[in-house]
Amino acid sequence: MNKKLTILYFASFREHAGTGEESVELDVSTAADLFEHLKHRHGSAEPLGHCKVAINDEMADWDAVLSDGDVVLLFPPVAGG
Repeated sequence: MNKKLTILYFASFREHAGTGEESVELDVSTAADLFEHLKHRHGSAEPLGHCKVAINDEMADWDAVLSDGDVVLLFPPVAGG
């Protein structure tokens, strides 16, 4: 069943998507499912394990279940030390 989601992209994800925010309607269950779909859609090569996700402004695990209307924030790996 499709869910309406708002995706907020940061850093390299924003560059790959060509936008900082988009609304999508997809049949995905978890944050990981969404990540895989968007990765192929926007051509990102970042591995899931190196990235972070937040759902409705709360940091989340990749196995978090998405609900219709969620706002998902995607963060690529951060370099630094």
